Amino acid sequence: ITDPQFTEKYFTQILDHFNFNSMGNGSFQQRYLITDKYWKTGYGPIFFYTGNEGDIWEFALNSGFIIELAAQQGALVIFAEHRYYGKSLPFGEDSFHIPEVGLLTVEQALADYAVMITELKQELVASDCPVIVFGGSYGGMLSVYMRLKYPNIVAGALAASAPILSTAGLGDPRQFFRDVTADFQNISPECSDAVRGAFGQLKELAERQDYSLIKEKFALCKAPSSPQDVHQLNGLLRNAFTLMAMLDYPYSTHFMGDMPANPVKVGCDTMLSGPDLLTNLRNTAGIVYNSTGELTCFNLYKLFVECADPTGCGLGFNSMAWDYQACTEIDLCFESNNVTDMFPPMFFTEEDRESYCTKRWGVVPRPNWLKVHFWGDDLFTASNIIFSNGDLDPWANGGVRKSLSSSLVAINISGGAHHLDLRGSNDADPGSVIKARKTESQLIEEWVKMEKTRLKHL
Repeated sequence: ITDPQFTEKYFTQILDHFNFNSMGNGSFQQRYLITDKYWKTGYGPIFFYTGNEGDIWEFALNSGFIIELAAQQGALVIFAEHRYYGKSLPFGEDSFHIPEVGLLTVEQALADYAVMITELKQELVASDCPVIVFGGSYGGMLSVYMRLKYPNIVAGALAASAPILSTAGLGDPRQFFRDVTADFQNISPECSDAVRGAFGQLKELAERQDYSLIKEKFALCKAPSSPQDVHQLNGLLRNAFTLMAMLDYPYSTHFMGDMPANPVKVGCDTMLSGPDLLTNLRNTAGIVYNSTGELTCFNLYKLFVECADPTGCGLGFNSMAWDYQACTEIDLCFESNNVTDMFPPMFFTEEDRESYCTKRWGVVPRPNWLKVHFWGDDLFTASNIIFSNGDLDPWANGGVRKSLSSSLVAINISGGAHHLDLRGSNDADPGSVIKARKTESQLIEEWVKMEKTRLKHL
């Protein structure tokens, strides 16, 4: 599905911005989507989405607010695809070999966007058009970083659900799965108790090595035969709850899979739908993994890939790229422990991360690098950034929840899940997100005006 508003184009991008001798100074084709449908040509601002870990169409089709805002403010809209994702593979099928994968870094991605913005502005005769960057999740982190690193190019940033603290190792490793649990517990304490109970029963079956019953209860294609298989099953099940919590929107969505409206509530209804907790747990996971109802059995290793991100890496090439990023710069040492959350104890320490990443990619992660390079929580000298978060989103408490100055503004959206504010308007939207979008719109309008004044005086 493509939105007729956008034209898909390719930009000739530098492979390695920071080493003139590497890769023969080569280039690659970076995909971007553009629409000038609402643009006051040569005058209106440029709204630039800093693409994150996936196909750029996926983000463009789930960020309708940016288009609505462009219509209001006469903006040109560009969605740029992140290197090593979607169709922007610098070395095609070989992109995930070593050493080719080494050019996948946050810094290279930001430089891509800075170069692309600069050259497209020249091409479009738009040198006086202020640029505002937008992003959700990791894309929101990139928007923050663009404003920190390239304030000469970017006048402001809307960073929706951007976990810039937790991914820099500045959080509590228990926070993420605690907050996933809280979403289910807030529907009803019986719900999280049922989940906890179901995982407990699974643990008993595994300790008895009753693998045929586990196969039957969870409709697995193949009976598990080792503790590793049970660990994989636990990871797959935990990931279903993660996705329901992140994508807990008040209407059905097609983003990172298909979700019904209010999936956390649907999940709880399913968990409490009968006396057999294991069957309920299977059916709850089915909301995520079998939304079409077409699967006759669950393939443990095809539906979920364990990686250096305990919240899931997705599938296919995109999951390899994200795994590499989680092995290098993006620190996601989150754990579940069955005390502060409803999940089986599954730990992922810095030591675990290092041993996995060394084996998988031949790299040693640098846990402190993001903090050093992108300022950690010491952001007070920055300006013109909105940090928006929804209180249903397990990523929210890994981000900035309190305003740091009059131009570093935190917006908290009650009843909002993962970057709800970037989605297009919907009749089912809570009042909180309508209000948030209004505030965002006003701030962005101010930033654009300020930047226009500044450019006049240059």
